[in-house]
Amino acid sequence: MNPVLKRTLTGLAVGAVVIAAILLAPPCAIAPIVACLAVLAVCEFLALARRNWPRPCAWQALLMLVGAVVIACGLWTLSEIALRHGNVMLLYIVAIVKFSDVGGFAVGTATSKMMKGGNHKMCPTVSPGKSWEGLLGSFAFSCAVSCAFIPATHFPVWKALAFGAAAAVLGTAGDLVESKFKRWVGVKDSSTMKCTNGLGGFLDMFDSLVFAPAALLWAI
Repeated sequence: MNPVLKRTLTGLAVGAVVIAAILLAPPCAIAPIVACLAVLAVCEFLALARRNWPRPCAWQALLMLVGAVVIACGLWTLSEIALRHGNVMLLYIVAIVKFSDVGGFAVGTATSKMMKGGNHKMCPTVSPGKSWEGLLGSFAFSCAVSCAFIPATHFPVWKALAFGAAAAVLGTAGDLVESKFKRWVGVKDSSTMKCTNGLGGFLDMFDSLVFAPAALLWAI
């Protein structure tokens, strides 16, 4: 199967499961689920670091500590969103961030094939697949989804657009930070514990959700 189609279909299937889980899970179940995901993501982060830094020096050990804390705290914010504002708001935050990923991937892939000489790379030494055209796709998708949630969030249009734009920027930042980490440890993807076919590991799935939920929780 075509890798792009395979990744797209897998992403849609995982997305459907996530939507059902968020909407149907009782509030008391959100925190344990998020805690499990955070533990798995931190374990994968540390496993990648230890695989390539078996005897870490001081700065590598500090990076491992800071990275583990940031990942755990960033993902834990998801449970805080559900606790303070309900499951629908949690679904909203996850949706605008992940659709930002979808838009960036779809538009970036399409423009790289359509444009003569390829599209304009954002950070080729960190993440060769990231492009400025893909970032515009991230903005478009996340803002569109954010506006579609207005009946549920009751945000004015300007706030919905602001949240969509913030999700695109912060989601991309999380992706780039993880990409830089993978370059440091010398791996292409976080594949120590692949959980879904075609989507890599837990870090690849949740990197865009490390920074965005905390910032958006503060702004809700």
